[in-house]
Parts: sequence; C-alpha cells; structure tokens
Amino acid sequence: MKRYFLLTLAFLATQAAFAQNRADQQHLSDPAASTMILFGDPQGYVKYDINQPIFELTTLWVADNVENLNIKAVLCTGDLVEQNENNALNRNMLNQSSTQMWESISRSLKRIDGKVPFISCGGNHDYGFRRSESYITNYPKYITFERNSTYADCLKAEFPNRNGNASLENAAFEFEIPGWSHKILVISSEFAPSEQAVEWARNLVTSEEYKDHYVIYVTHSYLHEQTAERIAGREGYWITQQEGNCYGQQLWDNLFCQVPNIRLVICGHTGRPSYTDDVDADYELSTAYRADKNAFGKTVHQMMFNVQTLGGGWEGNGGDGWLRILEFMPDGKTIKVRTYSPLFGISPSTRHLAHRTAPYDQFDMVIE
Repeated sequence: MKRYFLLTLAFLATQAAFAQNRADQQHLSDPAASTMILFGDPQGYVKYDINQPIFELTTLWVADNVENLNIKAVLCTGDLVEQNENNALNRNMLNQSSTQMWESISRSLKRIDGKVPFISCGGNHDYGFRRSESYITNYPKYITFERNSTYADCLKAEFPNRNGNASLENAAFEFEIPGWSHKILVISSEFAPSEQAVEWARNLVTSEEYKDHYVIYVTHSYLHEQTAERIAGREGYWITQQEGNCYGQQLWDNLFCQVPNIRLVICGHTGRPSYTDDVDADYELSTAYRADKNAFGKTVHQMMFNVQTLGGGWEGNGGDGWLRILEFMPDGKTIKVRTYSPLFGISPSTRHLAHRTAPYDQFDMVIE
C-alpha cells in the first residue's frame, strides 16, 4: 500500500510538472503591489459570435491571475454591447441580436463572478434602441449586485439610474490597497451622467466618510483619442442633447476640477483605426492621456482606453484581447500602466507580441 501511495504521488508530481500554463500568467513588478485590470469598450467582441470567445478569454485570464497579480477589481469603460434593444440585424456591422450580445457579456463575466468585482460605466451603445435614443437600458438586468458575491464587501453607495431603478451604473466601491495610506473609492457612472448623478458623486466624495479617499471615476465619453482634448459641444445622441447631462469638458468643469480627491478619470468611447498598415498607429489611436491640476492644486490623471477597432478595424475581431494592468505600487502613490493581450500571450508563437511598450501604452502615474 505504501509503495502504491508513493507511486501515486510521483505520478501526480509528474503531471503537475507538465500541466498546461494555459493563461500566460503575468507577474507583479513588486511582490507587494496590487492591481486593477481595465477593459476597453468590449462591444466589438460581442456583436459577432465568432469574436465572443476572445472576450471570454480575457475574463478567464483575469480569473487565473487573481492571486498572482493580487487583482482587486476589473474596470470597464462601457459599451458592453453594440445595440441595447434591437433584433433587426444589420449584417454589415453585426450578426447578434441585443439579447445575444448581453447574454454573451454575462456569460464571459461569469468567469470572474465571486472572484473579483466588475465595475463598468454605461456607454452610449448600452442605452436606447440602437444608439442612445432613450434612457432604456438592459444594464441593470445583466450587471446585478446578486450575481457577484464580491460586491457585498466593496459596494458602499449607489444612485438610481434615470429610469428610477437601482443599478450599478452609478455606484461607489471601496478598496484597501497594501502600502496605500488612503483607501481607494471607484465610482462608476451612467452614460453622460445627469446633473443629479454628478451632484450625488460630488457630495459622496467630499463627505466626512470619503473625503480622505483617493477617487477613481470611470465614465464613458470624456477624452478624444490621441490629442487627449476633452469632448466639447453636443455629441449626436439623444441622451447627450438632454439638458443637464454631462460628459467631456462639462464633467471637468462640474465635477473633476471642483473636488480635491478625484485623482484618476478613466474613459473609453473614442478611438479609431488609422487605415494604414502601421499597427502602432492603430494602437496610438486607441488611447489618450493627460494630467491637469484641479482647483485645489492636485493633479488629476485622465486616461482613455478603447480597443474596439483593434484586430481589424470597426468590423474586426473586437480588440485582439488587449487590456490594461494598473499596478498599484506599495509606495502608496505610484500606479504603473501596462498594456497586455492574453490572446497573443497564450501562445509561444505570438507571445512576443503580447506587450505594447510605447510611451502611450506603458507609463507611470503618481498620485499626489
């Protein structure tokens, strides 16, 4: 019996030695650091059935890296689907109904349910019929509090959406990061948040309970690609043309500049293909970054990340699996940004393509 037991252990050890390294695990630059993972506008993945496994690969990769990257949350810049409430398929731009797209997102997110919180703003494609013609949204039907047990530990406040429903569209999540003396409060927002939602966020972050937190605000429509200019004027969506709804420059003027502790703004929405054979040009057009002083003299970092045109343009594969790893260093002030693709990283033949290292894709942000 003892000999059989030893042989069994030897066999299991051999199998473990040859186990599949299926998710190309990444590693912290400092073992004491923590991370948040950023997804950029996944609508291009879900609008074609053939693309959907790529987004599920990214959530599988997150699930497999929660421990070794000490992942605290997954953030998303919105546009979870291409069309919120539509069955008439335009075969030039999709082959999935709205229900199929929402179910695809939900299926992918099951991979991280119970492991790490998923925090997403609402994007313009997540409302109305095809493109924000109304406030109707399926967001609260699929992104629910009950689906992910980790929300119970970090959700601290929420504000009703514009239909008067409880929803994580406007919500605040609290995190403690090792080495950081300030707790982190992440706020998600509906697309072009109403003046009431903006007022709620302002009152929350300046309240006695949260005034010493560092705040990360995740919104959809804010920066233009490449130039990093704030969106001004009225975008051509019914929601953005309603009085009191804020985005772009309005959000800076009405919120980000006016409170002392919003230190990082993350957005998506813009971005476009370069229409050249220069892949790096496509990458640069999927990002933007700027830093400005608020009214209190504190630096507000502002970052746009949107992958939807990568991997073949508007009707490509949805984004080549690109995501960002935001590494919170144990010095309590530095966030290292890395841009990585588990789609490329999972194969030895493409692993050399899995990291984007240009200055707009790999940089540090110092939180004052």
